[in-house]
Amino acid sequence: MRHIFGFAACLGAALLCVGLSGAAALAETPVLRIAAQKSGTVNWELETITANGLDEKNGFELEVMDVAGSAAGQVAFQGGEADAMVSDWIWVARQRAEGEDYVFIPYSRTVGGLMVPADSPARTLADLRGAKVGVAGGPLDKSWILMRAYTEKEYGFDLADETEQVFGAPPLIAEVAQRGEVGGAINFWHFLAKMKVAGMRELVGVSEVAEALGLDPETPLLGYVIRGELLRDNPDLVDGFATASRAAKDLLANDPAAWEGIRPMMNAADDAEYEALKAGFIAGIPAAGPVNEAAAGRMLGLMAEIGGAELVGGATTLPEGLFVQPGS
Repeated sequence: MRHIFGFAACLGAALLCVGLSGAAALAETPVLRIAAQKSGTVNWELETITANGLDEKNGFELEVMDVAGSAAGQVAFQGGEADAMVSDWIWVARQRAEGEDYVFIPYSRTVGGLMVPADSPARTLADLRGAKVGVAGGPLDKSWILMRAYTEKEYGFDLADETEQVFGAPPLIAEVAQRGEVGGAINFWHFLAKMKVAGMRELVGVSEVAEALGLDPETPLLGYVIRGELLRDNPDLVDGFATASRAAKDLLANDPAAWEGIRPMMNAADDAEYEALKAGFIAGIPAAGPVNEAAAGRMLGLMAEIGGAELVGGATTLPEGLFVQPGS
């Protein structure tokens, strides 16, 4: 009997050790908490990561924190509730210039352009002189600044001086543009995709503008912001996330079936909008490999020249160590 109890005790101890070992292994899986607006298009990528186990395959667990908007995301990130957030690298450059140790993992490049009604007589930006132009994101919107610089270079005038601007939230700008209340409109890319389906046409694209200004159209604008401390203390976690992000992009770019699970998140009114949103997202995927930092530096200089300190703060040159990604 003692042998039986002795065996049972040993077996129980062994199972307990195995259980503790397994629990420890699970506990050691790092969690990356990202603050993201629930309605934001970045959730298409984040959902693709989790739905396909791309976080687990790369050694971490992704946890998405729903926030009301970009301001709430910044509060969560800067307050330490989130490990990462989504923003543009111009903001990150400004923060680094002010002493914050933030770095940027590319997510999406700037796509879209300035849209006009299908029957508009305008053929170039010069034709918008005297017209109303709708701009989502306010007077410091990066696409608006690029359009102003382009008009100055190509036609010798500042678009802000020769047009009347209507600033507003993206849905409002889309609405007034489709009703023909403005001569042209700049909006966030997913609203532009819907505006195109509704019959508007692109007068000039951001990629064309960037090339004319000597910039690199592949320069990513949006990305994931993390702390430099996390990069130093847990480089495998950061690399695993960046790898999972790229794998999700590749999946969405090459496998139509990958979109089926996220279609309910896309708020597409019909198949035409759904296809336009898919195409717009794929068009915004930046090329793999290092960011062209020289071109990014030129873009930052242009933003500083036109947007001033209100936009870039003290970041007049590209801060070293800003961009982080596999291969960079």
